[in-house]
Amino acid sequence: MWNKPHLLNALADLLMLVAAAALLAAGAVWLVRVPTLPVRHVEFLQELPHTQRADIEQTLAGALRGNFFSLDLEAVRGALEKMPWVRKVELRRVWPARLEVKIEEHRPVARWGEGRGELVNSFGEVFAATPPEAELAALPLLYGPPGTAPEVLKRYAEFVGNFQPLAQKPVQVALSPRLAWQLKLDNGMLVDIGREQPKSPVGVRLARFIEVYPELIGKRTVRPAVVDLRYPNGFAMRVAGEGKGK
Repeated sequence: MWNKPHLLNALADLLMLVAAAALLAAGAVWLVRVPTLPVRHVEFLQELPHTQRADIEQTLAGALRGNFFSLDLEAVRGALEKMPWVRKVELRRVWPARLEVKIEEHRPVARWGEGRGELVNSFGEVFAATPPEAELAALPLLYGPPGTAPEVLKRYAEFVGNFQPLAQKPVQVALSPRLAWQLKLDNGMLVDIGREQPKSPVGVRLARFIEVYPELIGKRTVRPAVVDLRYPNGFAMRVAGEGKGK
């Protein structure tokens, strides 16, 4: 081999590459383990209406471990996303000692279920949190089997649009385990819509009721307590204390 210069040159190049790789590896280990280069500043990129700054700082105190390079961003993100109002977190290192934190909060649009302290956000996701009493009281109440929150929220929005011409608004929408719909208006009236039917869809039955509402119900001295739309060719009304009548 000593008589073959090209092999010696190749071996020398290989040894230099190995040495360079070893130096890089040692440098990387030093950067990760060195006690200097700590994260000294945490910057929040937006104001948060529900999450308290003190609560975030307390959570970060147990999650910010390591220096600028060794900090586990996934662990920090996971810790923050366990907080009640936090939906999504984005983190970014900024040299030499800063961590940028962008938090997306849940935006509550409805209460979910009863007595469990659960809310529905604008994406139809159920989460547990406690808003201020005034904010909570203004939210509609939605019910449904587990996993149906997106569908119930979508229907709620449709029902709001349906009743807007009547100056009425649903304040409660429920989907039963048998997939039957019921809603409650802000005037206290319950509307049993029932299940989807091939020959008489929910939308058709509801549109028929809304069309006759001004004349048939709006001018009544006593408003019906319950309206039953589950009939294919009509509906029934019941005034509190009275029997049913079509």
